[in-house]
Amino acid sequence: MVKRVAIIGAGISGLASIRSCLEEGLEPTCFERGEDVGGLWKFSDHAEEGRASIYRSVFTNSSKEMTCFPDFPFPDDFPNFMHNSKLQEYITAFAKEKNLLKYIQFKTLVSRVNKHPDFLITGQWDVTTEKDGQKESVVFDAVMICSGHHVYPNLPKESFPGLKLFKGKCFHSWDYKEPGLFKGKRVLVIGLGNSGCDIATELSHTAEQVIISSRSGSWVMSRVWYDGYPWDMMTITRFETFLKNNLPTVISDWWYTKQMNARFKHENYGLIPLKRALRKEPVFNDELPACILRGTVSIKPNVREFTETSAIFEDGTVFEAIDYVIFATGYSYAYPFLDESIIKSRNNEVTLFKDIFPPVLEKPTMAVIGFVQSLGAAIPTADLQARWAARVIKGTCTLPSIKDIMHDIDEKMEKKLKWFGKSNTIQTDYVVYMDELASFIGAKPNIPWLFLTDPKLALEVYFGPCSPYQFRLVGPGKWPGARNAILTQWDRILKPITTRVVGSPLKPCLFCNWFRPVVISAVSIAVLLVLF
Repeated sequence: MVKRVAIIGAGISGLASIRSCLEEGLEPTCFERGEDVGGLWKFSDHAEEGRASIYRSVFTNSSKEMTCFPDFPFPDDFPNFMHNSKLQEYITAFAKEKNLLKYIQFKTLVSRVNKHPDFLITGQWDVTTEKDGQKESVVFDAVMICSGHHVYPNLPKESFPGLKLFKGKCFHSWDYKEPGLFKGKRVLVIGLGNSGCDIATELSHTAEQVIISSRSGSWVMSRVWYDGYPWDMMTITRFETFLKNNLPTVISDWWYTKQMNARFKHENYGLIPLKRALRKEPVFNDELPACILRGTVSIKPNVREFTETSAIFEDGTVFEAIDYVIFATGYSYAYPFLDESIIKSRNNEVTLFKDIFPPVLEKPTMAVIGFVQSLGAAIPTADLQARWAARVIKGTCTLPSIKDIMHDIDEKMEKKLKWFGKSNTIQTDYVVYMDELASFIGAKPNIPWLFLTDPKLALEVYFGPCSPYQFRLVGPGKWPGARNAILTQWDRILKPITTRVVGSPLKPCLFCNWFRPVVISAVSIAVLLVLF
């Protein structure tokens, strides 16, 4: 019999999961509590409980060639970094092109997911849904959770003494939509992440004064990288990943810090991270340094305490007459429809094998898609996760023993502690992670073989950007257009920006791109050898 799969959420992870189930001959049913696909990227002018929420001005941090579904490139004329409405347009077009909408039940809330009484034998789940006040419970052979991790705001009010006395207004960035309300106001933003910096720089054009309070600092990157190309097309490469992971730690850390400080000296702007060598996700903001230079945004340390009208920072300085406090303090991970012990199986932390499978289940019939974060884009990551998960559910791929699974989880936690400063972070190394997933389903490109059989493509795959198309070159779900998409990706990058033609558009030199880090590495090693 065809296995029935319940998919919770019709965002990018949900759509990837529907398509992957169909590719494997499974029968998906997707439940979406909203009225449309898109999840996080479906803008609404008001925040809705239980749903992700974005502000009107959100743009993507990943460029279009690195963001797309691997067999569905963005139109040539789409901008490289898109407004949320453009990305939503693309997501909708993908759902229609792949005929996915008929598998989605909109305005349907999943209220409960329980193990079926004979779970130990069948691995089945009882899924309870609510629609128009009516409850329904249906048995499914597997469940793919695609509800995202930007749904439940983390509002740590108890960490700020005196906040209860504060007479101004305070709320989480989840509730922020647009700047009009803040004209002429004095605003304190707590948190130096992407949302906090976006909101602060946007408000700097209308508010009287904006201050960002940061506990630990952050690297701030521009979307525009070397020679004006998109940052991820120049930095997320297989060769750079190889160097980063194989150079001596002291050299790798120095190189990373040098890259992060290439645009401006973070020390001078009060932004330098406390632990500067950690690979915590940087902030992407093209405007923040200019705002700091203009004095419309200032950076301060953590708030020590609040009074009725002001905030006192840990350095003793005071921001007075505050009208608004906006907490850009991230999100909590929660799945209210599920028994917490299934996901949080150890030390009350989310514990997943390869960031997908709960390790405590007797049958591998539940997968969490999209619960991972890296410098790479979410769409290709979710696509590859869903492809592997669907094959595990079908039985084409198998998971290792529980002993091996827990050993792998422990190993990964140690690496995460080293690279990101937290063992329970959902961050991961993009290229390494994608290759690992691809190898499970036979979709990882064989680089040595490519150099022998197709050197032109091999150069792009290894030294060029690790674009999503690479993971549809071979194996299940192979896309015939993948090779051409890789060889023409720079044309699609240049098309929307060369609106005034003054000569032939210039593509980056792959060898120049990797020559820089090689020279840096060689010189560094030589210096170390001389000194020691």
